[in-house]
Amino acid sequence: QTAAERDGRGIADWKAAERGRFLALLRAEGMRRLLEIGAGPGRDGLFFQRQGLEVVCTDLSAEMVALCRHKNLTAHIMDFYHLDFPPATFDAVYALNCLLHVPKADLPQVLAQIQRVLRPGGLFFFGAYGGKEHEGVWP
Repeated sequence: QTAAERDGRGIADWKAAERGRFLALLRAEGMRRLLEIGAGPGRDGLFFQRQGLEVVCTDLSAEMVALCRHKNLTAHIMDFYHLDFPPATFDAVYALNCLLHVPKADLPQVLAQIQRVLRPGGLFFFGAYGGKEHEGVWP
């Protein structure tokens, strides 16, 4: 599936509901600076930006980052293993259906990177939907 095709897909109801619940938590805690990792075409980042948050998106795909930037999102080509931001930069990190691509053995390293860029007391959304018919099934 191309980046443009992925960008044209709608969002599943359950994803929209989870995203809305996370936004409510962010608002309740007064959090404004959000990092979205594995942002894809920037659909969720744009949602959060339209809700008044300061959003930074990252993705490994140059095509996906270009789509984010086309939506006027701040976006960087970056992998999970090397989040090139100063410590405690973000109030929250949002990772929906992206960390399922990380091998189990590497997950502690990736989570340490997320913790490093997240301010103390910050919020981390980790969504990993999968199953036998979906990508991301860990052996």
